Amino acid sequence: MIARTRIAPSPTGELHIGHMRTILYDYAFAKKYNGQFIVRIEDTDRNRFVEGAADRTLQIIKDYGFSWDEGPGIGGPYEPYVQTQRLEIYKKYALELIEKGGAYYCFCTPERLDQVRAEQQAQHLPKTCYDKHCRNLSKEEVEKNLKDGVPYVIRIKIPANETVVLHDAIHGDISFNTNDVDDMILLKSDGIPTYHLAAMVDDHLMKITHVLRGIDWMPSSPVHVLIYKFLGWDMPIIAHLPNLKEKGSAAKLSKRQGAVAAVDFLQEGYLVEALVNFLMFVGWNPGTEKEIYTLDEFINDFSLERIQKTDLVAFDRDKLLWFNGYYIRNLSDDVLFDKIKAWAKRFEIKLNFSGDDKIDIKVVALIKERLKKFSEVNDLISYFYSKPEVKKEMLISYTKSEERTKEILNNFYNTLEITQKENWTRDNLEKVCHDLITKYEYSPKEAFMTLRVALSGQTATPHIFDILEVLGREESLDRIKSAL
Repeated sequence: MIARTRIAPSPTGELHIGHMRTILYDYAFAKKYNGQFIVRIEDTDRNRFVEGAADRTLQIIKDYGFSWDEGPGIGGPYEPYVQTQRLEIYKKYALELIEKGGAYYCFCTPERLDQVRAEQQAQHLPKTCYDKHCRNLSKEEVEKNLKDGVPYVIRIKIPANETVVLHDAIHGDISFNTNDVDDMILLKSDGIPTYHLAAMVDDHLMKITHVLRGIDWMPSSPVHVLIYKFLGWDMPIIAHLPNLKEKGSAAKLSKRQGAVAAVDFLQEGYLVEALVNFLMFVGWNPGTEKEIYTLDEFINDFSLERIQKTDLVAFDRDKLLWFNGYYIRNLSDDVLFDKIKAWAKRFEIKLNFSGDDKIDIKVVALIKERLKKFSEVNDLISYFYSKPEVKKEMLISYTKSEERTKEILNNFYNTLEITQKENWTRDNLEKVCHDLITKYEYSPKEAFMTLRVALSGQTATPHIFDILEVLGREESLDRIKSAL
């Protein structure tokens, strides 16, 4: 089998992280079966169109490491790949549907449609729908309206009381009764198609074999099945993917909980490798304990059969942080430093580094174990480059006594003051400090935690001896004196 899959984003805003999950699955499926992955811009929703959104969408797809075989900027045998450049094609098939009895002209004014909707709402009907007023207009009435230039839309003619069956590659056969399906608009009065017509026409003409889409499109499936049937076309295989929800909730991803746009995750400082690895498991599992996947490994193991048969799957932000931390820790110090700088440059973030790469790389090495995303860098490195605010309550919290705290800090100061600059190395500092707590019989916790707060203003840091070495002799002594 050779698969042809597509992603068809609408430039109505920033690309959602859920769309990026779908792109990953589409891409993997196409590559697994020696096929092509196509990008198509579905820009027919002119009311919500956002200038520049299409270009940003294409860029973010590239940023996540994906390329397409056909689409904008590349071309291909079925171009153009932008729907507003294909309007005559959609009109042709809308008219063909009318000729075949699968669609009809509707001349109802917006005012009449508003009135119908209000009447149905007043009757407390489960949902509002078109009342099929124009469905049975005579041929003469239609021709007169067209001749007189009466504005119209073209609607699909849904047959009454029939069962439409969709075979879903994930969920199996799903049946719909046509009495529950509205005569949806296929072509609007301005000549622009709706998704229902444009996507079906493009999928057919572009020879798409598999359509992977969110389960929220499931209710529209009978309309799509009937369009294919009326036009005499074979339908591609459809697979409805679970949508994303917040962990521990039935609610879809929300900006109130954190990032939702794909670019937002990059701006927060997630590595692409971590994001892609995490997204692999948002709706799919390999049936094993394996969690760390390269893209090539995922392509090899991916199958529609392993996708969860549910409406919503949890987007576990804590798990994403775990993945990101894993990938950060597995970078070399130099590469991690370069990636942090590239991230800051792209998103115009000022880093608190010194500008001395040798020192800054050493600091990055020290925070690597605790760094979960790049947006945390400044907070984690701040005390290396500027004197921290040391709170008295925190300083004495490990001794429960001002006098004992002063004693500990004085002894550290006096011992470190006689340590010469040439001996200011991590290993020697560790020996000197351990000798001190042995001599005065301090507990390691009270002594080293008190020193840690004095040097950093924090209770969780890298090893205290690493901090002493990076800060240097003069700065370390000055901070202990300030704490005293």
